[in-house]
Amino acid sequence: MELSKYLMPLGFTLLPSLGGYISGLTMKDSIKTWYPDLKKPAWTPPNWVFAPVWTTLYTGMGYASYLVYRDGNGFKGDAAGALALYGTQLALNWAWTPIFFGARKMGLGALEIVTTAGCVAGCIYMFWGINKNASYLMMPYLAWLCLASSINIWVWMNNKPAVKNE
Repeated sequence: MELSKYLMPLGFTLLPSLGGYISGLTMKDSIKTWYPDLKKPAWTPPNWVFAPVWTTLYTGMGYASYLVYRDGNGFKGDAAGALALYGTQLALNWAWTPIFFGARKMGLGALEIVTTAGCVAGCIYMFWGINKNASYLMMPYLAWLCLASSINIWVWMNNKPAVKNE
């Protein structure tokens, strides 16, 4: 068996987690110092839930992108547009953590995560015509983004900075 037959799916599958890990490095201090003091909605999962959920979602979306690449004849075939949109949503996904936790821009984070969810919905639609299983693998990710978006928007709306009178 050819080594690339195994390396290609592995590379596609691991890429989202690698980027997520690097992006997550920006939140270590904020998770301990800033985030605990924010008002959060009752439906916010406990912090320990996020790592296993994101690991699972990144694995699913990465493998979905491989299936689309494989069945859509790569970056030059029918999959080109779907993979471009996938790359866009992945870059947006990775950018959210530095925006929300690093820069502490809750409003911009809300706009960014809703945009990400829209791109993921587009991926699901575009993946469907290439590989239905790839679409199914992206659906839990969209559901999680909807939950995360609602939390981000609630936090932004309920943690407005106090205006200083000088």
